[in-house]
Amino acid sequence: MHFTIEDLKPTDSASIEGAAKLLHAAFSPLGVWTTLTEARQEVLESLSADRVSRIARTTEGAVIGWIGAIREYDGLVWQLHPIVVDAAQRRHGVGRALVVDLEAILTARGGLTLWAGSDDLAGETTLGDVDLYSALPDAFSAVRSWGNHPLPFYRRLGFHVVGVMPDANGLGRPDIFLAKRLGA
Repeated sequence: MHFTIEDLKPTDSASIEGAAKLLHAAFSPLGVWTTLTEARQEVLESLSADRVSRIARTTEGAVIGWIGAIREYDGLVWQLHPIVVDAAQRRHGVGRALVVDLEAILTARGGLTLWAGSDDLAGETTLGDVDLYSALPDAFSAVRSWGNHPLPFYRRLGFHVVGVMPDANGLGRPDIFLAKRLGA
């Protein structure tokens, strides 16, 4: 599969729509960005000056992936938000390429850390369906996942679990925080 990665431009309405459709298709079954309008708004917000918004596109021009980052801590830390790859293109290096590309951009801008939140909305980690307030130290030390949870993807790219917000998405549905040092 041949693809390029480039900035998502505010004037490229077809690519904005393509990114919104990817986001909606991937996340609406999980109860996030449940309408195309919500997904489109998320894509449009990614085009602000304090963010980075990049797309992967095929040689035919189809958007097959999208990644964004939000500047935090005076640009020393960036939040990866969000990342999505077309279901038919997953496990072909598109997501990895998007993250590597983003890391290079953020490093050039002086970023030191990239972090991501990875919600466990479906009980696909050892942190889901657990009372983390009473079990956090033990549960946190040996986080594992199964099913479609992206934890293994992030770990393969060098991210480490650095925190968790219990019940962020409802009782027993935490947000898992992952981070990595840039330019190391």
